[in-house]
Amino acid sequence: MNSRGPSRWVVLPLAASQIAVSAIGRHRTAPHVPKRVLIAHDLLLGDTIMLTPLLAKCRERWPSADIVMTCAPSYCGLYAMRPYGVRALPYDPRDVHSLKRLRAEAPFDLALIPGDNRYSWLARALRARWVVGFSGGDARYKDWPIDELRSYPGVPTAWADLAAGLIDGPAPARYRMTNWPAPPEAAFEAPAGPYCVIHAGASSALKRWPPDRWFELARRLETLDLRIVLSAGPGEAQLLDAIDPGRAFPRFGGNLSLPQMWHLLECAKLLVAPDTGIAHLGRLVGVPTLALFGPGSALLSGAGDFWHDSPFTALTIPDFPCRDQTVTMRRDVRWIRRCERFQGTAPGQCPEARCMLALSTDDVWRAAVQLLSTFSDPARPATAGASA
Repeated sequence: MNSRGPSRWVVLPLAASQIAVSAIGRHRTAPHVPKRVLIAHDLLLGDTIMLTPLLAKCRERWPSADIVMTCAPSYCGLYAMRPYGVRALPYDPRDVHSLKRLRAEAPFDLALIPGDNRYSWLARALRARWVVGFSGGDARYKDWPIDELRSYPGVPTAWADLAAGLIDGPAPARYRMTNWPAPPEAAFEAPAGPYCVIHAGASSALKRWPPDRWFELARRLETLDLRIVLSAGPGEAQLLDAIDPGRAFPRFGGNLSLPQMWHLLECAKLLVAPDTGIAHLGRLVGVPTLALFGPGSALLSGAGDFWHDSPFTALTIPDFPCRDQTVTMRRDVRWIRRCERFQGTAPGQCPEARCMLALSTDDVWRAAVQLLSTFSDPARPATAGASA
């Protein structure tokens, strides 16, 4: 529930009335075998994809349950074939109509809140009988509707794996590409021949790699008989102009839907991208993926146990000096080391992405060659999830 979204004026009174009814009703307990499960959040693409272990664990524990997850409308296409039998429902806190559609789904036996606990209010508004979230959030009022608060683990853990800790039981089976049917393909002009996708876009300017290094990497990858395809997200076409002003390479500058991006990656030999949503999409698709980690944590956002067998390399400079913040999902966790600073020259800001600049073209080139060699050699198992 985005605090700026108009839907909060509908959610809050609905949730309050449900809490009041629960308070005067009989003693409630957690459902043993819930028939209907809600996963409520409004996370960015990469974080949404990192909820996959939670989806898998829910399905393994409750094979017959109707499992529903809210997500941004533009992400729903990825879930069109219902991976793990989960239905993705579009929700935009700024759109009251999307809330009306969700209300038609109520009630739920169990609601899971993996991110910001403000969505516990949404869960109550949708008449969830038992709500589970993580403790340690930034505001006590967000926890009021929650019945059961669980702690983050005390040892370093990939966020995808720890999100699955919202429910009891063993870790889910590791990811296999067969777990996620490809979404229906919308027509687009796919590149011909063996190709590598370089996705230059990122959610933060401080996650971006310098344009001249991308271009040099592209030229080197061409020597491996790979055609280079440039990619960026909506509103990021200018990044591709900076990398390739002469338009030597074909490009998709924010004009592909996520299902189309899936199919672009599905046929690629390699994906190189910053730590962003498309790098996480690469893990779902199964394309060999080299993710460049600067401000972000390669441990927290890396493959973890669930994607251990995926062809994924997280390239990072360990223990970079200013990657020293300990907050994620509005929670202060002592073992986390990441950076959420904004770009700028004011106190507390970062004038340039030194952590990304520390990744040289040679570093990325060597990691890409190693990943391609490992993945293409049938005699060697994929070293997925490794940090270069």
